[in-house]
Amino acid sequence: MAFYFPEGSAIYFSSTFAAEKTVSALSNANPAVATSTAHGYSDNDEVLYEGGWEDYDESVFTVNQTATDNFEFLGMNATNTTFYPAGSGTGTAKKISSWVQVPQVLSVSSEGGDTRFTDVQLLAKRNAQVIPTGFTATRIIMSLAHDPDDANYVSMLDIARASTKVALKMTIGGGAVLYGYGYMTVNEMPSLNVNQVNSVQASIALQGRLLSYAL
Repeated sequence: MAFYFPEGSAIYFSSTFAAEKTVSALSNANPAVATSTAHGYSDNDEVLYEGGWEDYDESVFTVNQTATDNFEFLGMNATNTTFYPAGSGTGTAKKISSWVQVPQVLSVSSEGGDTRFTDVQLLAKRNAQVIPTGFTATRIIMSLAHDPDDANYVSMLDIARASTKVALKMTIGGGAVLYGYGYMTVNEMPSLNVNQVNSVQASIALQGRLLSYAL
């Protein structure tokens, strides 16, 4: 059993990636093993997967280098062939080149990510049913102390204006790490409240899974 607390946590983003590597095969294992000729990855490299398995597409993983032409996507459980059909997980992998810290974070929250249900009412039944049909979209929402001269904040504004996708990394006090990938938005108008620091809101609209690791 482990407990984590927010003190000492930090959040990072990245819009820069190394050259993509072709994933020519991906096994139905836990963790899934990728075949990628001369990938050059090392243990614990952070890599964006984009491929045919929709449930893991556009998600960031740490990897375990197993051989010159093979590596594992840690946390990718692909044993269910209904969701991960054999032979269809091919795609690309891109190593995250560098991380930039989100400045002056005051708080972090999220919305979405829960199971989405559809109501079904059969004519022959008086009782309706609810059937799970997927998951709602997830947003990571951050409140930042407003500093218009902060270089990292200015970079975030530029990325948001360009509608560029970024990788997200959250290191939580105690050793947990979370990864995601999606569109960044940043509000330029600060909230002004008496006896409170001026703050702006930023968010990441995730396009894939939010993966978490305990280190």
